[in-house]
Amino acid sequence: MKIHLSRPDITEQEVEAVCKVLRCPDLSLGPKLSEFEQAFCQYIGRRRAVAVNSGTSALHLCLMALGIGPGDEVITSPFTFIASATPIMMAGATPVFADINPETLNIDVNCIKQRLTPKTKAILPVEVFGNPAGIDEIRFFAQANHIYVVEDSCEALGSELHGQKAGTFGDLSVFAFYPNKQITTGEGGMILTDNEQWADICVSLRNQGRGLSGQWLSHERLGYNYRLSDIQCALGLIQLSRLQELNAKRAQVAKWYRKRLQQDERLILPQAPKDSQTSWFVFVVRLQTGFSRKERDHLLGKLLQSGIQVGNYFPPVHLQPVMVKQFGYQAGDYPTAESVGDRTIALPFHTHLTEANIDFICETLASSLDQISLMNTPSAR
Repeated sequence: MKIHLSRPDITEQEVEAVCKVLRCPDLSLGPKLSEFEQAFCQYIGRRRAVAVNSGTSALHLCLMALGIGPGDEVITSPFTFIASATPIMMAGATPVFADINPETLNIDVNCIKQRLTPKTKAILPVEVFGNPAGIDEIRFFAQANHIYVVEDSCEALGSELHGQKAGTFGDLSVFAFYPNKQITTGEGGMILTDNEQWADICVSLRNQGRGLSGQWLSHERLGYNYRLSDIQCALGLIQLSRLQELNAKRAQVAKWYRKRLQQDERLILPQAPKDSQTSWFVFVVRLQTGFSRKERDHLLGKLLQSGIQVGNYFPPVHLQPVMVKQFGYQAGDYPTAESVGDRTIALPFHTHLTEANIDFICETLASSLDQISLMNTPSAR
């Protein structure tokens, strides 16, 4: 590929921090773990942070800490990465989907109301593509109905709504550090909460169910190996210290895209909600409603052939084979998520992109769209 879809931004600071840990005896459960957790608490503004090995693990432990299990339902979005839904299944509960708002692409609170049952124990909203729109309304609705909120902020580190940081709206919230995220630890995740009891349970669960006493061969509950190494925590500390710089670079890339694509009426560009600050995770454009999934897929193929790595973010979760097989979902169940998912194009997005790269990507996208438009003229048919 000439231009990758995503790339991490690693400097010599991160390299030296990792090497420093490698020269020490504590590669796991050492001092860098607590340093990373405390730095995250300070940045987000919550009382406790629990570092784990992925965002998926973090969501799983949140649900376990809340006591959610068989017979319970958790409402979440069908327009997200599948790892927002599978932890619900891992906890033994049932994922219940509610359709999305066609403007924000986040789960619609009015659709949530329609899916509420006596079995509903929590809502797991996702701040899709870093957009926190609507999370405040979901929190108010959940509080009024005595339902937990597990806030999936995995794509939203640095985003704010009404001056309040993403990751502070839920009873528990989760971030992730895969290499395509705003900051990376290679693999990793973080749980945030103000509830000491839930945090203590997560600490135990991530470390094979060991108690807080620290006795290595004493296990108080069924647990998991969800630990995050000190090597990764050292990397994360430097990355977190650079978050403002990294997000500014990503914002510049988004600005270049918007400048070049805003006049193309065939495209719908991502919009930030009012009174918000969006931390750009990806740059996903949508084709207008007149385009089909077949035409979108043709565009993806043309861009790939030109050396531009792209993606279809996101195919609806409820139509993934595992969901269809286990729960019987079918096309038409969540029409907005399906319509949007058929028309999305995730363009290359990372801090290494240059203005010349963006020019090439946008010119290739426009010319490919022109070809499709010509194919659809009456003379071509």
